[in-house]
Amino acid sequence: MIEPTDTSYIERFTHNDLMMLHTKLTGSKVDSFQAAEIVANFLSGRGYGVSHHEARQAVARIDSTRCSVERIQAELERVARVM
Repeated sequence: MIEPTDTSYIERFTHNDLMMLHTKLTGSKVDSFQAAEIVANFLSGRGYGVSHHEARQAVARIDSTRCSVERIQAELERVARVM
């Protein structure tokens, strides 16, 4: 059984990918539903699924003005589901 704190099975997205996602989320004026779709597309393009509800929650947790790459990574880890 994998302990919740065991991160050896969690994919670390590249810094460039996370910065690209950050730019998409903050670079244009999108509402929470559009931002959730951006997150869902990012994850699905890398073999993960996510519910729309969880994607919207992740977007709400990511502070777009002071969002760090580490924060984005943590939120993606929380909501991504292996397909």
